[in-house]
This record gives sequence, structure tokens and C-alpha cells, in this order.
Amino acid sequence: MSKRGWIYLVFFVSLALIFYATLALVIPGYTKKGVAPVSYVRPFRFVTQDSTFFTEQDLTGKVYVASYFFTTCKGICPKMNYHLNEVYEALHKDPDFRVLSHTSDPETDSVVQLKKYADSLGVDTKKWIFLTGRKDSLYYAARISYTIDDPANNLTSIEDDFLHTQFWALVDRNGDVKKIYDGLKESEVKQLIADARKLLSEKN
Repeated sequence: MSKRGWIYLVFFVSLALIFYATLALVIPGYTKKGVAPVSYVRPFRFVTQDSTFFTEQDLTGKVYVASYFFTTCKGICPKMNYHLNEVYEALHKDPDFRVLSHTSDPETDSVVQLKKYADSLGVDTKKWIFLTGRKDSLYYAARISYTIDDPANNLTSIEDDFLHTQFWALVDRNGDVKKIYDGLKESEVKQLIADARKLLSEKN
């Protein structure tokens, strides 16, 4: 190779290294995962079906799916939770996996109502957790932390606002939202199970 050829080779290799280093600095997790997180989970404090407080710290080191529903829903929720039960059955034996179902209708879905709903499913509520709380805090988590609903949907009056989404967020051990899935599509449910297994196989 000529001297000029070596100069070009060194130049382009250096350029590629600089580009990679820039990505590693600008995009958190690029070098480790190859793909940047969709979002990350902000601090929260909700109440479970067992009347206990539940925060993001209770999920440290856990992989989980976050969804939203309401117990009186006759539309998409029954099918969505049927699919979510598939996820639960596939993964609940792993000690580091959780399912979080937040209510979209905290005025109706009291702790008692959520407990009744959870009991009707016959699931382990230490693994599949049903959450209620302040409406604005619940909606903030859905739109800002989990990004499963468009923040632009937020109305001026929280009383008039209503969130109804079929999308789920898969969160890794670090509290990063890795991917969003359509809970009504069987193919995406199966993909979520596969992706969750990969995350569970990874160490912190």
C-alpha cells in the first residue's frame, strides 16, 4: 500500500473511532446494549391492592411490565389483561420479574376494588401488583416515565382527562424503559416474553 493509502486508512479508522466514542458519550448504554432506552422511570409512590405503599425502590434490580387498565372497562381491557396473564404465567416463577397494572380510573378503582379484581384472576399479588393513587401522578407515570400515552393528550383539567391505552412498557433492572408493546397483538406479547427473558438473564 502506498504512503497516501496508509494516510487515508489511518484517517478513516480514526474517524470511525471518534464517531463510536461520541455515541458512547451522548447515548447512555450504547456501548453496553447497542440501543438507547426509550425512557426511564421517575420516582413514584402508589398504593397496592393490599393497602401498602409501593415505590420505584421496590423494583430495584427487577424486570417488569407496566400497563394501565380500569376494572369496569368493557372494551380493550379484558383482552389486554388476558394477554398480560400469558406474560405472568410465562415469567412469574422468576424471582426478579414483576407485572404492574396501574388503574386509569382511581376514583372508581379503590384498594378494595383492585383487591377484588386481583382475586378474581387468581394471581400472586406479590408478583402481579395492582396500583392506584393520585390521578395526576398515575397519568404522569404513563406519559412521562413509561411513554405509553402521548403527553399531548393531557388536558388542562385533570378531572376531564382520561387515559385509555393498550400499550405496555418493558423496564429493565436499571429502571430503563427498553421497549413499548401493543398488548392486544399476540405477536408482540410473545416478543415481550422473549425480550423479558433476555433482560432477566442479564446481571445488574
